[in-house]
Amino acid sequence: MIAPGNSITAPVLVLAGPTAIGKTALSLQLATRFGCEIISMDSMQVYRYMDIGTAKASKEEQRLVAHHLIDIVDPDEQYDAARFVQDAQATIAAIHAQGRIPLLTGGTGLYLSSLINGLFDTIKVPDHIRILLRQRLDQEGRGALHRELMAVDRESGERIHVNDTQRLLRGLEIFHATGIPWSQHMRHQQQCLAPPSFSRMLLMGLTCEREMLYDRIKQRSISMMCDEFAGEVEWLLARGYQAELPSMQSIGYRHMLAYLSGASDRQAALSTLIRDTRRYAKRQLTWFRNQQQVAWHQVDQADTVLATIDRFLNA
Repeated sequence: MIAPGNSITAPVLVLAGPTAIGKTALSLQLATRFGCEIISMDSMQVYRYMDIGTAKASKEEQRLVAHHLIDIVDPDEQYDAARFVQDAQATIAAIHAQGRIPLLTGGTGLYLSSLINGLFDTIKVPDHIRILLRQRLDQEGRGALHRELMAVDRESGERIHVNDTQRLLRGLEIFHATGIPWSQHMRHQQQCLAPPSFSRMLLMGLTCEREMLYDRIKQRSISMMCDEFAGEVEWLLARGYQAELPSMQSIGYRHMLAYLSGASDRQAALSTLIRDTRRYAKRQLTWFRNQQQVAWHQVDQADTVLATIDRFLNA
């Protein structure tokens, strides 16, 4: 474990970017070239048994390159940014102790920010989330929103009365903005110590033209909505993992659940999946682009990324 406030002088690589951009393929190439071990920075890949809908590296790819923070909790367990920071710091220290280079890769911006900066009291909520939740409050009522809060953050739901509109909205705003329950943020703030500083961290982001990204999302969504994915979700349900779990309400899983329950046909579920994934990718890009230290590279310019890392490691 890295002591809080310490400076980490050994090199750390980060490859970030939106979903479906091509991070997995490039991270495997980088790991092979530079002797890296991969640390997943994905809030869904931590769950066991959830493979197809989270687009994990295949078992063969995981045998070729060591992967960490994949398949470490069950779908009904809570996993938050505070726990990620602890796990990531311990893994970084272990990889450095072996004389190898950690390569963090994924699309969960909050995890990266929490690792580098710590979690702070002020949680920024995008305007579109606030507007949407207030529209839903008018249309669906406080009861529906309180039931949702209970599903995604039972601790806050039990603490907040259904008629406490301000705090009810705040709880949902925080969850929808960060993917982390308000109660988890509060616990982390109480326990938070100064994060370590990374003096040799190279932050890289993958990007491409918006239409190219949307086409990648469409093709991945079409591949995902297959019989094998339906079987994965049915198996999860049979094992007792309820549809209301936050993990089961994530992108992909909630769409397949809608199809399996008869609430939607396969084509409608696919169309909604494509739409929601596009919106998620847009939020990811906005988050990462607000991190000024990220050096952006086009996804089809792998040679540029390799050269950048060469210069960084030899500096």
